[in-house]
Amino acid sequence: MRFPDHPSFARDVAAVANTQVDWKETSDSHIFKANLPGLAKEDVKVQVEDGRVLQISGERKKEESKSNDRWHRVERAQGSFLRRFRLPDNAKVEEVKANMENGVLTVTVPKTAPPEPKSAVKSIDISG
Repeated sequence: MRFPDHPSFARDVAAVANTQVDWKETSDSHIFKANLPGLAKEDVKVQVEDGRVLQISGERKKEESKSNDRWHRVERAQGSFLRRFRLPDNAKVEEVKANMENGVLTVTVPKTAPPEPKSAVKSIDISG
């Protein structure tokens, strides 16, 4: 497989690859954090698809430049990004919340309460 030798292709691939997400589980929720510097909350979408898949997507727009501008180096990723995570059975997908602050997206997925442990001893009524 051969990839195009165009610099924008590499930046577009990097936009997906550089969208790193941390996933932490606490006693009451699953917390996802993504560093999205330079993006506004309007540039990012958080969705739950198929009932159990958390999807974080967005686009890092290309910076406009004048025709006489000359770039010496372009290292910041540009283009669309998409990350998907299959949520566990204990996720309350109807209560997902997202917050964007200082370029960090935080998605909180509450967990259902663990089932009550069943007693190891079952009492049997005696008839008669």
